[in-house]
Amino acid sequence: MSEHEHYFTARPASPGEQRTLDVTLAGRAVTVRTAPGIFSPEGLDKGTAVLLREVPAPPAEGHLLDLGCGWGPIALTLGLLSPDATVWAVDVNERSVALAQANARSLGLSGVRALTPDEVPDDVRFAAIWSNPPIRVGKAALHAMLLQWLPRLEAGGAAHLVVQKNLGSDSLQRWLRQQLPSDAYAVERFASDKGFRVLAVHRLA
Repeated sequence: MSEHEHYFTARPASPGEQRTLDVTLAGRAVTVRTAPGIFSPEGLDKGTAVLLREVPAPPAEGHLLDLGCGWGPIALTLGLLSPDATVWAVDVNERSVALAQANARSLGLSGVRALTPDEVPDDVRFAAIWSNPPIRVGKAALHAMLLQWLPRLEAGGAAHLVVQKNLGSDSLQRWLRQQLPSDAYAVERFASDKGFRVLAVHRLA
């Protein structure tokens, strides 16, 4: 990646040579493809691993969202665990979107749809959101992203977000409690592991 390029760059300028990667998702050994210019191209990052280990089982049906999908570890896990659900794998990075879609196709996960945020229909509501959000995009952009997507939880739905403790997980939890109406949302620290917090946002009504 170039000096001024980040994994949240829409069109990475770095070379896009793909490589194969053997990982375990949903208890299954799978082979996926990654490439430079995306988040964690070398494998399953620690935060995502914590999220996937700690989060409760996803709903079997409905619309599920992986926000900031990268090459797709969360979306692919959702697809493997809930084959009857529609999984939306969303990323601003077009290379990530292409890889996530290709990985879903290679695993036969027809319910996974990888696309950019603007391509998700406005009327879709989510039974679950799993995300390792892009903290390094900056606080203002991160907050705007969460306020865009969390209100799209359906009643009874829940979002689980993994955030590194030293990158502001506790302050993010406080901010979410301030921003989301307490009569409609409950925000809690769901789990802690290896320097990461898993925050849960439940849509009550």
